[in-house]
Amino acid sequence: MARYTGPSWKLSRRLGISLSGTGKELEKRPYAPGPHGPNQRKKLSEYGLQLQEKQKLRHMYGVNERQFRNLFDKAAKIQGKHGENFMVLLECRLDNVVYRLGLARTRRQARQLVNHGHVLVNGSRVDIPSFRVQPGQVIGVREKSRNLDIIKEAIEVNNFVPEYLTFDADKLEGTFNRLPERSELPAEINEALIVEFYSR
Repeated sequence: MARYTGPSWKLSRRLGISLSGTGKELEKRPYAPGPHGPNQRKKLSEYGLQLQEKQKLRHMYGVNERQFRNLFDKAAKIQGKHGENFMVLLECRLDNVVYRLGLARTRRQARQLVNHGHVLVNGSRVDIPSFRVQPGQVIGVREKSRNLDIIKEAIEVNNFVPEYLTFDADKLEGTFNRLPERSELPAEINEALIVEFYSR
């Protein structure tokens, strides 16, 4: 299955979370899309809840099903809680780190910046959004790309960088200091349901 390229606001309303991170999608109509509006049947089966949680996380990070499953299997080989390890691996993706540093306003925008070769890791250009960033690595913007409007706008709007990252706005450079803890990851996701979904 290819990466989802349809309307993101509609998908946000279907899943009940803001995929852009702004919350604008749910302000006006905080209910699922469809002809019945807010009066739709809401009761989900146990399987339905597990699937919905999996889809929330998958679409939040913009990963296709095969990549998502492969990463889930890799997380099983790491010591510790399977669900938490899985979310940490997702958080270590280069496109996500670029988004967390505030160099892009959304993960989709961050993915495009990486794909187009605007991002450097330890001084070398990396154009693979799924590249796994390791603690200690430095993520920066290529010299030629520093005047891009989308990067300037993103930095002006951004007012929060997670504790596991440090960012220098003058150099347009950030350091991935350590792996994130569960308290620093999306609170609206119940990773236990995702583990149950794949353990069926």
